[in-house]
Amino acid sequence: MRGATIATSDVFAANRARGAITLAVGLRDGATRRLRLHESGSLRARFPNCEAGALEAVILNTAGGIAGGDQLAIAVAVDEGASLTITTAAAEKAYRSHGPDATLSVQLTIGAGGTLRWLPQEMILFDHACMRRNIEIDLAETATLVLAEAVFFGRSAMGERMATGRFFDRWRLRRSGKLILAETVRLDGDIAGKLAQRAVGDGAQAVATVLMVPGDDSAVAAVRALSEDFLGEVGISCWNGVAVVRLCARDGTHLRRDLAAVLSIAGPLPRLWLN
Repeated sequence: MRGATIATSDVFAANRARGAITLAVGLRDGATRRLRLHESGSLRARFPNCEAGALEAVILNTAGGIAGGDQLAIAVAVDEGASLTITTAAAEKAYRSHGPDATLSVQLTIGAGGTLRWLPQEMILFDHACMRRNIEIDLAETATLVLAEAVFFGRSAMGERMATGRFFDRWRLRRSGKLILAETVRLDGDIAGKLAQRAVGDGAQAVATVLMVPGDDSAVAAVRALSEDFLGEVGISCWNGVAVVRLCARDGTHLRRDLAAVLSIAGPLPRLWLN
């Protein structure tokens, strides 16, 4: 319209990606089947052929990455006795922002006797990225969870690193409605400088966390048995039936190798991890 003035902020907001997936699976005739799937915006879920009785979902972001102001949400429900593995088609990339945070909300619900293996490929944070992630997990008492999330602060293979930006990561894990794990990570400003500090990352450029529920001393022993082959630093502890593995490395390739070794304890990796 002639004479109309459109604010730069309005143009920016109108071009932000919005994406959501709501997926529910259940056990039917001895095999896990999709019960409900809703996709909107830039997020899609695809289901390649997989083992009999199980189901694998691959999440794709058709926007090609995450930029400042983007809003993504994923909700997954696994019914009683069902089994689902979720991964991503490729590493997710969070690009530089001119100010607004990109947000990713993940809600995972697992019923009695259900199993969810949440194994996305790594998230790569580019310099000046502003990323805010929230992960909420609700487990039934007899549910099984294997969850792995890796974050690379730049692409070390390309000689890149995240010098400045913002990264806020909030996780809450509940079993039978009771909060059993809560943690929040916040890095902002001089991220490279903070990661270089010995008490923070000691120069690490890639980190990952793995949750295993149920997790006990046998999981701890299995991970520690691999210690001589790790290329970075890996630590594991367990309490109240939850095993938590922490990984960090100066190189993303090294961390990915260590992470694959840890996850092999809990079952086969998604095929896309091996490509």
